[in-house]
Amino acid sequence: MSKELTHDWYVVRCFSSHEKKVKEFLEREIEDQGLEDKIVEVLIPTETVVEIRSGKKRTREKNFFPGYILLNTHYDEEVNNLVQSAPSCLGFLKSGNETVPSPLKPHEVKRIIGRVKDGGEEARNIEIPYSEGDLVKVISGPFKDFDGTVQEVNPEKLKLRVMVSIFGRKTPVEVDVSQVESAT
Repeated sequence: MSKELTHDWYVVRCFSSHEKKVKEFLEREIEDQGLEDKIVEVLIPTETVVEIRSGKKRTREKNFFPGYILLNTHYDEEVNNLVQSAPSCLGFLKSGNETVPSPLKPHEVKRIIGRVKDGGEEARNIEIPYSEGDLVKVISGPFKDFDGTVQEVNPEKLKLRVMVSIFGRKTPVEVDVSQVESAT
């Protein structure tokens, strides 16, 4: 083939939480069938999030489009058949009654890929398992063993403002997210 192929990003639907399985299958088949010139990249859009569970920080990869993967490909019947044959895969995302999928717009691709790259480097997103109104128990610090209600969540500082009862009066105290656990 002397003609240069054009590649665009397409969305492929699959069963939620089967994205890695579909990606591995596609990458293996691309290599086995010699389709590297048609399919440039298979991408699961993920970001790194920091969770706080039982007072401990944990980082994990979170898929921000569960049930979808992105394919940088030159779309044709051969690529469509490969995607259709993948286990747990529902095929290319098509809108309305289209027979051929539409590629993502460049600004959409830029935003998604930018989010994937940022999520792995600097601004890690913190997932705080508490929200306003939740009942919590303070497990460490000067207010240990106090029960209270979350009044405010500050994800940037990983702090909570909790209303606790001190000497019979409701008093707001600021505690680190790692200093509390759910009281329910």
